[in-house]
Amino acid sequence: MTTTTPTAPPQPTPAGNPKSASSAARGALTNRWASAVALVIALLWTVPTAGLLISSFRPEGEVKSNGWWNVFTDPSFTLDNYRDVLSGGSSGLMTNLVNSIVISVPAVLIPISLATMAAYAFAWMDFKGRDTLFVAVFALQIVPIQVTLVPLLTLYVDPPFNLIPLAGTDAPGGGFYTIWLSHSIFALPLAIFLLHNFMREIPGELIESARVDGAGHVQIFTRVMLPLMMPAIAAFGIFQFLWVWNDLLVALVFSSPQAAPMTVKLVSLVGERGQDWQLLASGAFVSLIIPLIVFLALQRYFVRGLLAGSVKG
Repeated sequence: MTTTTPTAPPQPTPAGNPKSASSAARGALTNRWASAVALVIALLWTVPTAGLLISSFRPEGEVKSNGWWNVFTDPSFTLDNYRDVLSGGSSGLMTNLVNSIVISVPAVLIPISLATMAAYAFAWMDFKGRDTLFVAVFALQIVPIQVTLVPLLTLYVDPPFNLIPLAGTDAPGGGFYTIWLSHSIFALPLAIFLLHNFMREIPGELIESARVDGAGHVQIFTRVMLPLMMPAIAAFGIFQFLWVWNDLLVALVFSSPQAAPMTVKLVSLVGERGQDWQLLASGAFVSLIIPLIVFLALQRYFVRGLLAGSVKG
């Protein structure tokens, strides 16, 4: 004769259980109403972008006389806008596109290089005043950029730097030095904070084993830390590149006419006369190409960097 062991009825999941909370959140985000809201948001984002794309291929007269939706009743397309944008004339953006690349690459590499070393020092080196200094660096994130513009400009103009000479003379380096320094200064507090938090998640046993093998701080940093930090570095690099590439305020304040990036040129197209504003749509899409390539090329590291440190064990 076989006997069956009575099974206890399933116990209700406590309200505070993380699994029940995550399941409820997942269900709320995947129901029909949430999908409908996501679809509406996607349309709100897509329609203006589609209109901008259509306008970039419309003739100048059509752009200045009617809206982009008229293309469905009276289609008319041309490549003249892109030819003008990529030309080297007064309204061309090719020089400014090169300036944006020259500005963005050092403005990303400089803060990353300094922040990785500073983050390692704060995370794994013991020195006097380390915690106080780290809190001070972290607090710099709340300082508005606008507050620092006048002091920095004064510092660049006055000796001993003299990075911005008097009007009528050419700035050294074409005016790029001040933009590089400014973007690096503004990016360092956040970069140090993010990389430090990621570095602290690395098991200390790796550091101890490297020290047992006779490695110093330089070898630990270059051979152990940097390979493990590549996802976090790539994630911050993408954020910094997009911020620098789309920046207008710093470029307006610190750049010279010879070093003006794409953003400054696009703004000048809709200046007082506004005679070239039909080039805004095509110029916007030209300026979008390089950030899109950077994001797609580093997408794998970007996702890994966002998820780094979220799960321990």
